[in-house]
Amino acid sequence: MASLGGVELLIILAIVILLFGVGRVSRIGGELGSAVANFRKGMQQGAKSETEETNPSETA
Repeated sequence: MASLGGVELLIILAIVILLFGVGRVSRIGGELGSAVANFRKGMQQGAKSETEETNPSETA
């Protein structure tokens, strides 16, 4: 399989901008960034709760 180079990615980006418009593409990018941030936050909280379940702190 061939990988995508820089020129190919620029062509794809130009086509997407032509189809959806700059405003909509920027809004989709912002929403995608927010989704990734929320996903990472959830993964960190999940790992933290798993650690607490496997190694409970002995406060008693």
